Amino acid sequence: MAVGVLRTSPALPTPERLAELQGDLRAVIQEHHPSVVAIERVLFQVNVRTAIATAQAAGIAMAEAVAAGALVVEYSPNQVKQAIAGVGGASKDQMERMVQVLLGISQPLRPVDAADAVALALCHLAHAPMRTAVARAVAR
Repeated sequence: MAVGVLRTSPALPTPERLAELQGDLRAVIQEHHPSVVAIERVLFQVNVRTAIATAQAAGIAMAEAVAAGALVVEYSPNQVKQAIAGVGGASKDQMERMVQVLLGISQPLRPVDAADAVALALCHLAHAPMRTAVARAVAR
């Protein structure tokens, strides 16, 4: 298992940050060859600028994943919290602790964004059997 966080310099203009992110994502996808990429759906954020930047980054991730032949699935923050902590309104601390429990690790993942990413992956693992069953039923 590999866990990490991709970061770009906030000093860079948005187009350059997105290009850097695209290159980094492409390298990670080429290294790990995922069959599925789970993305957290951006539903609402108080800061519009942050919401736009997050949506742009998610778009880059989706495009790179699809270009590499991976399936892209999206989950809302509440779906992730419900799947991992059993409560759609779980706090960040509760989510971190549940990721530790589910992975059987004693130390929290750092940076905290890494725990968020793992929670998203675990959410997909919880939902994948049902998604597969529904897809098969619809295909009939």
